[in-house]
Amino acid sequence: MMIADTLSQELNIKTSQAESVIRLIDDGNTIPFIARYRKEATGSLDDEILRRFDARLKYLRNLEEKKESILNSIEEQGKLTEELRKSILEAKTLVELEDLYRPYKQKRRTRATIAKEKGLEELANIILAQDIEVPIEEIAKDYVTSDNEEIDEELRVNDTEEAIQGAQDIIAEIISDNASFRSLIRELSYEDGKLISEAKGKDEESVYDMYYDYSEEVSKIASHRILAINRGEKEKFLKIKISTPEEDIIAYLRRHVLINKGGKPTQPIYNKYTEETLTEAIEDSYKRLIAPAIERELRNQLFEKAEDKSIKLFSKNLEQLLMQAPIINKVVLGWDPAFRTGCKLAVVDEYGKVLETALVFPTEPQNKISETRSTVRDLIFKYDINIIAIGNGTASRESEAIVAEIIKDLDVQYVIVNEAGASVYSASELASEEFPDYNVGERSAISIARRLQDPLAELVKIDPKSIGVGQYQHDMNQKKLGESLDNVVEKSVNEVGVDANTASVSLMEHVAGISKTVAKNIVKYREENGRFHTRDELLKVNKLGPKAYEQCAGFMKVKGHNPLDNTTVHPESYDATIAFLISLGYSLEDLENKKIKESDLELTDDEFKSLAQELEIGEITLKDIAKELKKPGRDPRDEMPQPILRKDVLTMEDLEEGMVLSGTVRNIVDFGIFVDIGVHQDGMVHKSQITDSQFVKHPMDFVSVGDIIDVKVLDVDLSRSRIQLSMII
Repeated sequence: MMIADTLSQELNIKTSQAESVIRLIDDGNTIPFIARYRKEATGSLDDEILRRFDARLKYLRNLEEKKESILNSIEEQGKLTEELRKSILEAKTLVELEDLYRPYKQKRRTRATIAKEKGLEELANIILAQDIEVPIEEIAKDYVTSDNEEIDEELRVNDTEEAIQGAQDIIAEIISDNASFRSLIRELSYEDGKLISEAKGKDEESVYDMYYDYSEEVSKIASHRILAINRGEKEKFLKIKISTPEEDIIAYLRRHVLINKGGKPTQPIYNKYTEETLTEAIEDSYKRLIAPAIERELRNQLFEKAEDKSIKLFSKNLEQLLMQAPIINKVVLGWDPAFRTGCKLAVVDEYGKVLETALVFPTEPQNKISETRSTVRDLIFKYDINIIAIGNGTASRESEAIVAEIIKDLDVQYVIVNEAGASVYSASELASEEFPDYNVGERSAISIARRLQDPLAELVKIDPKSIGVGQYQHDMNQKKLGESLDNVVEKSVNEVGVDANTASVSLMEHVAGISKTVAKNIVKYREENGRFHTRDELLKVNKLGPKAYEQCAGFMKVKGHNPLDNTTVHPESYDATIAFLISLGYSLEDLENKKIKESDLELTDDEFKSLAQELEIGEITLKDIAKELKKPGRDPRDEMPQPILRKDVLTMEDLEEGMVLSGTVRNIVDFGIFVDIGVHQDGMVHKSQITDSQFVKHPMDFVSVGDIIDVKVLDVDLSRSRIQLSMII
């Protein structure tokens, strides 16, 4: 089957769509560009499907290359049959391919290879044929090395027992290498196997208590439990094994290895001289060779499945965090709380420019509250500050109480900002380049303030793994996790678009077609030549050629001479867009002056179809243009919930059972939701408390990171700093 056919079946799309996407990818087009500007060719496949398509395309091409390599290897050995060739070509996974290749793969020296070196392969084949009428010992005598035979000591066969044992070793490896056996045993072990977890050593108290005597069916164990158990094993608290239906598996192997010499299938008659020897070889093959390998495979399979699910969850949480609504046109005071070293403050204007920094010591051990009050109020009046953004790290609760008291008689609000990754950024080379005149603490305060103003622009500067919206991220394949999170950042940046005249290198390097080098060149061009006035000027940037321009132009907005340059309309569609406006009785000047009525852009499908043919443009593209012209330059994040701004402080001691509060979803994991309700500790809504009207398969089906939700307090455990919440009110 062709790769395009395979992809069309897997992703439930037409073969013609798959072929088009393959051509577009092979022509060097980026996923964001294909998703946004090649909808006619792809049938409007979205970014998520296209990324899955791209990943599977790479996998399948790698599979085809592997098949070719394996076929060549087996053919060189002179062992390639037409049946084997057919099986290899039809293999759908790398695991299936490896099973087929196993008998022909160059092996390290094993018990079987040693037995073959001793000349016992023929004896093994005789036993496997099960066509003898004398005891095996009689036949084995012919394979014993005679006393007068000059031969290397390692190659001698000293007696019939050693000869039979060597033949059994060869048979055990033959059984182990059988692809069909492996496949069925793998399936049986997955369906009927159990993962068993025990305490390793003493049952000392730990976060892994529940897994000290635990078992669950392999096919049903939840992803987050797999990750927890794996970590417990890694930290030497747990001992893990997988129990399999051993008797059923050995019975299956006996049925397929032993030849029925007569009798019913339920009461077979086997060769009495070979049955016991072969059964011993079968049991040895399973216990020594197959079972350990299958257990490793199952453990890897379970972990990879859990890892993929966790990465998907992390990626979704990150996307929702990046796409949080910005707080625009506000002067913000960033507050990085601390105890001994003091709280770092930074005032940034509505454009993110740093106006002033300060250091105050309102917390232990100095407790300079009056000086802090004076400093903060002076800054508020001097810069007309609207909001104070407080980081949620150490001393956050103490800082919040102080801020609430300072602003109680002022028209100023505060918000707790998740500062995960801010310290990583503030100590980075990037932060040093961006703010060379400020120290690490000041940079952290700046980052907290700017993170509130434009979460996307600030968070792209931080390694996504440091942002803290996943679970067990440090236990995962870091390359796979990094690639997935980078894809999320790329998708988010291109969905929002960037201002070519103000965007940072960190932001622009995620734009389709723009590398870090080109992003730096864009900033350098701005510094040397002033602002861009048209999109076309981007072509003057060093190393930004026609292909890169094609990919990035629609996502790089320019407020200048042409109002279309500040929209997501691609330059390749400008002529058609102008003609479309003229057909509606408008001009570019009307677009610039916002004189176009939305109702005039709401055409019927037939009208769009007719106009698209007349303008020689795709119908889907024309509809996208009309949608953009309704709200030119719109920010998709405007539809997201705004952060909750507060005036007064709430502590855990203030919480009472039954109290209903509004909170912000901070993180989502497999078993529940973490919600910021305005106290220092996030509360947790278990998935059983999300709704009582339907089954909750996963919390993400009901809420997203950044959502504002109402929750009821179920329980407050002050000693363990735990808050149990419910969305069932």
